[in-house]
Amino acid sequence: MDTPITPTSLERLTGLIERITFHSEETGFSVLKVKARGFREPVPVIGIMAAVTAGEWLDASGRWALDREHGRQFKAETVRTTRPDTPEGIERYLGSGLIKGIGPHFAKKLVQRFGKDIFDVIENEAWRLETIRGVGEKRRRLINAAWEEQKHVREIMVFLHSHGVGTSRAFRIYKTYGDQSIQTVRENPYRLTQDIWGIGFKTADIIAQSVGIAKDSSLRAKAGVEYVLGRLTEEGHCAYPRDDLIREAEKILVIDSAIVREALEQGVSEGRLVEHSHPGGSLTYLYSLDLAEELLARNLRELAQGRHPCPPIAMDKALAWVEKRTGLILAQSQRRAIALALTSKVFVLTGGPGTGKTTIVNGIVKILAAKKIRALLCAPTGRAAKRMSETSGTRAETIHRLLEFDPATGGFKHDREKPLKGNVFIVDEASMLDLPLAHQLIRAIPPSAALILVGDVDQLPSVGPGTVLTDIIESGKFPVCRLTEIFRQAAESLIVTNAHRVNRGVFPEYPQGKVADPSRCDFYFIEAETPEECEGIVVKLMADRLREGFGLDPIRDAQVLTPMRRGILGARNLNQVLQKTLNPAAPGIQRYGFTYRTGDKVMQIQNNYEKDTYNGDIGWIRNLDDERREAVIDFDNRSVTYQYDEFDELELSYAVTIHKSQGSEYPCVVMPLHTQHYMMLRRNLLYTGITRGKRLVVLVGNKKALGIALHQAERGKRITTLRERLTRSL
Repeated sequence: MDTPITPTSLERLTGLIERITFHSEETGFSVLKVKARGFREPVPVIGIMAAVTAGEWLDASGRWALDREHGRQFKAETVRTTRPDTPEGIERYLGSGLIKGIGPHFAKKLVQRFGKDIFDVIENEAWRLETIRGVGEKRRRLINAAWEEQKHVREIMVFLHSHGVGTSRAFRIYKTYGDQSIQTVRENPYRLTQDIWGIGFKTADIIAQSVGIAKDSSLRAKAGVEYVLGRLTEEGHCAYPRDDLIREAEKILVIDSAIVREALEQGVSEGRLVEHSHPGGSLTYLYSLDLAEELLARNLRELAQGRHPCPPIAMDKALAWVEKRTGLILAQSQRRAIALALTSKVFVLTGGPGTGKTTIVNGIVKILAAKKIRALLCAPTGRAAKRMSETSGTRAETIHRLLEFDPATGGFKHDREKPLKGNVFIVDEASMLDLPLAHQLIRAIPPSAALILVGDVDQLPSVGPGTVLTDIIESGKFPVCRLTEIFRQAAESLIVTNAHRVNRGVFPEYPQGKVADPSRCDFYFIEAETPEECEGIVVKLMADRLREGFGLDPIRDAQVLTPMRRGILGARNLNQVLQKTLNPAAPGIQRYGFTYRTGDKVMQIQNNYEKDTYNGDIGWIRNLDDERREAVIDFDNRSVTYQYDEFDELELSYAVTIHKSQGSEYPCVVMPLHTQHYMMLRRNLLYTGITRGKRLVVLVGNKKALGIALHQAERGKRITTLRERLTRSL
C-alpha cells in the first residue's frame, strides 16, 4: 500500500486517558479507556501509539464500531496525545509508571508542591525536585533521564503527524530510526522507501514536499529514477534502455530531462545503478538485478560442469524396473527424458498438460531413491510444492523454506558459503522462477549436485522480473526435452486438449446447447455479451450452479480467475460481489479500504519470511479478535496470526488475476473473458488460466475476446540479458 492515510469521513474524539488496558511496545497496538467529552462512561479506544500514558489528553480521528463481545468501540486511525493540564490528569500521568523514579506516592507530592508547573520544573529546574522529602540526587537523575526519553518519542510522533504520516507508518519510522527519526525524515525522506516496508516513493514524495524538499532536487530525482526503474521491473523487465528510462522518469516525475540524466549518472557512480552497452543502446539495471543476473549465469555454467552424482546406470534395466513399479508403459519420449535427467548436470523438462511430466519426475525420483542418491524436491509456491509431494510420494518444499530465511540477517541461511545438502535438485513449475529467486536457489546448490528444471515454458512468465526458464532453454547450453505427445487418458479431457489448441492459436471445443449430464464434461464456454451479464453469470455459477450441477464447494473447490484487477470483471470488483454472495453475514473489520470477515478466502500478496507465508499463498480467515486486534488465518492446515495493521499483506481471493494463479491448481476454474480485458488478452494468459483447472473449466464471456486472446502473442518481450550471459565461456 503506497497511499498515505487521509482522515476523510472520520469522526473526532477527544478526552482524558483514564486507563491503558493494553499496549504493545512491538506493534504500538493499544486499548485505552478515555473519559471523552459528551460521554458519561469511559469510551474504549483502539489504535496504534508509539507511547501512551494514563492522564494524557487524547485527540483522535477514527470510526465507531460495534464489537459483539466488547460493545461499542472507537477505532482510531490517527492519534495525538498531549500532556494533561488538570491536577487530576497530571497526578495520574506522573503516577502511571511513565517516569522512572515517580510512582503514585511521589506524583501526589509533586503535584501538591508544584501544581501545573511540575512539567517546567522537571524540564528546566530539576534541582528543585530534591526539595521533596525522599527525592535525592540519584532519583532526580533517574526522573530526568526518563523524562527526556519520553519527550523525544512524543516530539518525533508529533513531527511525523504534522507532515502527513499516519500513526501506523509513523510508528514504523520511529521503530526503525529511533532518536534519529526527525533528522532522517528532514534530510532525506526518500530513505524511507528503502528502509521501511509499506512506504513507497509516492508516500515519501508527499513527506518530502511537506518538509520543503523541491520537486527538482537531486534527492528527489535520484530516488525517482530508481522508483521508475523499479516500476518497470514490476512489469517483468530486468533492465531498461537508458534513453527510454529517462523519458519515462521525465514524464512521471515532471522534471527536466537534464536533471534526470544527472540523477541517473549519479546513481551509476554511486553503484546503485549499472549500465551495460547493448545492441540498440545502453541498458540500465538496478544494481541488485544486474548482480543477480550475472551470478545466476555464472553459477549455472559452473553447475553444468563435472560428473553427474549418479553412478553409472544400466538404463534399460532401470526403466523396465520403473515400469514394473508403476504399472505404466513409458513412451519413447519419456524414456529419453529420464535418461537425460540422470546423466545431465543441468537438465530442462518442459511440456504442456497431459504430456507426462509427472510420470517422468516420479520415475526419476524412484531410480534416485533406489541408488541411494539424495533428491530434494521444491517449487516456487506452497500449492505447487504440496501437489508435487502428493504426486511423487516424496516430500517437496517451497524454495523459500528450502533455503531457510534467517530473521537475524534478513537473508537466507543457505548460499554459496553454506550450500544445501543434496545430490539432485528437482524444481517444479520452473516457469514461475523470477530472476532474484532463481539466483538465490542456484547459488545454494553445491557444485557437485545436478539440477532438473520442470515446467511449462508456454505459460505466463514469472510475476517478478525475468524470463529465466525461457532464457535457459534458448541459450542452447543445456540439454532440453520438450514433450509434445498427449497421452490417451489425458486426451479424453477437454481441459487438456483445449489447452493445446489454445497454445496453437486454435479455438477450443466445448458443448453446444444444453448438456444432458453437465458433470460428464469438464470444459464449458458460456456466452455473455456485456460485462454486467458476464458478472451475473459468474456470480450465479459460484452461488449455486457449481454445487448443484457438479457437487463443488464454491469457496474451497472453485477459483475465479480474471485477466485484470480493475473494471467490473476485475479481481477487485468480483471479490466484493462474491464476498457479499458467499460470505455476507460474518463479523468483519475495515482495513485499507476493504472489509474482511471470518470465513473469507484471502491471498498473501508479498513474501513474509517471518510468518513463513509467501506471495500467492491462499488461506481462510478462521477468527477475528477485535480486542487483541489480530486475526488467525489458516494456510494449508497451518494457522498464522496477523495483526490488523498487517492486512495490507493480504487481499480477498474469491477472484484472483491469472498471473497470481501461477503454480496453483484448482478443482474448478471460472474465467470471465471479455473485450473489456482487451489490454491483457494474450494467448499465454488464456493458456495459463485453462491449465489451472483440474476437473472443470468454465469460460464466461464473448467469442470476440476469445479470438483476440488466441491471436495475440505475448505483449512486449521482457528485457533481460540472461541468455547472452549464459552463452559466454567460463
